Order: sequence, then structure tokens, then C-alpha cells
Amino acid sequence: MEAMRTDVLVVGAGPAGSVTARYAASKGVSVTLIERRRDIGVPVRCGEFVPSNEEIRGMFPRAADIDGLFDIPKELRLRDINAIRLVDPKMKASDIPFSGYTTDRDRFDKYLVSEAENAGATVITGCAFSRTEGGLARTSAGDIRYKVIVGADGPGSRVSRSLGLPRPEGAYPAVTAQARGEFDPVVVMFFGGIAPGAYSWIIPKRGQANVGVGFSPKFASGTLTEYFEKFVGKHNFDIINKLEGKYVPSQGPVSRTYTDSGMTVGDAAGHVISVNGGGIPLAMIAGSICGDVAADRVISGRPLEDYQKEWSRVMLKPLKTAARGKMLADIFAFGSDRRTGMCMKLLGKRRMGNLIRCKRIFP
Repeated sequence: MEAMRTDVLVVGAGPAGSVTARYAASKGVSVTLIERRRDIGVPVRCGEFVPSNEEIRGMFPRAADIDGLFDIPKELRLRDINAIRLVDPKMKASDIPFSGYTTDRDRFDKYLVSEAENAGATVITGCAFSRTEGGLARTSAGDIRYKVIVGADGPGSRVSRSLGLPRPEGAYPAVTAQARGEFDPVVVMFFGGIAPGAYSWIIPKRGQANVGVGFSPKFASGTLTEYFEKFVGKHNFDIINKLEGKYVPSQGPVSRTYTDSGMTVGDAAGHVISVNGGGIPLAMIAGSICGDVAADRVISGRPLEDYQKEWSRVMLKPLKTAARGKMLADIFAFGSDRRTGMCMKLLGKRRMGNLIRCKRIFP
């Protein structure tokens, strides 16, 4: 069977891949977006929180067209959030003003894919990428010949491996589920209390909340399921769906995100805020850059190195600052509830707020 042909092949239809496909297609090149799952955005494996445009601008002031990029329909903004509540192991809470909203991640992802399709991208679901061989991608739906390939296929990216690019190291395992009930309009983050090096969250939606647990394997000795059950029992949650898991990059972006023929973006490139696991805004910002560069490569021969230069200019400094903060937390705060509580008290609300926003906590 003859291979399908496309200018730009994007692997993975999460926010990073969908935005990449949309921006590339909007420049008139042919774009194919493939996703191994049959149903876009399912199962949900993230906290489903999106910072406000103002917060995103504050963290990444060099990013272009924030308002246009994050012009999300009102029906996908389920609950306005006005603060992040940080809770220490003794249940002492501090509220840090922080604006944003929660969403249904499956519907959010489907919307971004529809935007890519509206721009001209072809979307193929149930199509798993295997490997690439000299401009030919081997997939479960047949071979696809491309000019540029983009790996938006998560921290265990097969595209990265096939291109010889580094993959994120030190990823944290995390699990999440939905709990029925009414919750305050704040994101609640618990540190310690269920295991050394573990954190947990409550992210309110409409009539329910996204609740979950993550941990650092080198500090915690139990299983995520055990920690989640302990968290559920502690708060008497009414869990209404199956527990889902993922790995969250925690050490900042990888050192190289391009070759002569391909790029990686989003979780595959380590585009995640190390201190809180947030990845949606970074995936979309990097995706917009990646899509532009991919299309320009096809149209005018633009070097793919420009992608790394541009996302680094926009995001590298804040992400390195966040990764440094996470490293300090591993050294000083994790290991015991006593140390966690002491460090949170020492930092106080202002420095903890800086930590959340990818800013330096000390002069």
C-alpha cells in the first residue's frame, strides 16, 4: 500500500499537538495529526486547571498573543478560581491569590482538535506511532511520509526516541479521579500528611472536583493507589470514576528539542512547571511556536533550530527557575512531614507565591 503523504506530521492530540497542528495548517501547508486513542482527551489524566491570561502573562511575559492563543469558549470554563490554598502536614492553610479556571479536559482537548481541523489539519484517531525511518513514519494505520515530524506524545515519547532526542528525566507518577460534591472556588494543594515526598490536590469543578495524588519515588515507599486511598479516606471523598495515572516531568525542559527533520513539544520536551506540574499553558505556547517553525520549514526552508531558540527565549528562564525551586524542595523540604512543614513556614506566603509563579524565592 502506498504511503500517505503530508508536509507536517504531528504525533499526539493533546494541547501541544493540537496547537502545533493548528498553527502549521493556518500557514497553508498540509498537516496530519495522529492520536493513538480513539476518543480525544479520554481518559482524563490531569488536574484540569488553567491559569488566567493575566497569570500566564506574568509567568511568561515574552510569550506572544496570549489573548488569542487562550481564547477558550465560556462553556469550557467550568469554575472560576481565585486562590491556591497551600496546606502543610499539620493542616495549616495559606491562601495565595491566583486566578484561573477549571475545565473538562476531554472537552477542552476536543475543542483544540476541532480548531486544528478548522485550520485545515487532517486528524486520524486510533493511530499509534511506532518509529520513523528516513522521512517515513510507521504507524498502526499505515506508513506516512512527511517533511517535518513533531512529537507531542508525552514524557515517554516514541518520536523522541526514534529521532535520537532526549526524553524528560525524573518524572513523578501521579493519579487522579473525580469526586462528587461542592467545593470552595480555590485550588487546594496538600504537602505531606499522607507520605513523605507526596502531594495531593483538590481542584473544584461544577458539582465535583478533580482530586489526586503524586509523589517523589525516592522519598515515598508505598504505592500511589495506597496513598490515594488514604487521601480519599482522610477527606471522605465520593469518588465517581476510575482512577487514572500518568507521569509528570519534574526536572525542567530537555536539552535539545529538534533535529534536521523533527521537533518535540509539550510533555515530550519537558515543557512542564516543575513545582506544580502545570503543563497546559506551556504546551500551547510551545505548540504555537512549533507550528509556525514547522510550516516555515516546508515553505521556505527555515531551520528547525529556530524552534528551540524561540521557545527558550520565551520559557526557558522561568522553567529553569521552577526546576531549581523543585530541586531545593527535594533537598530541604521532602523526606519527612516535619521538614516539609518547617520549610513551608520559613518560606511564607510571599515566597511560596513566587515559587508557584516560576519566580525566584530568594534574592
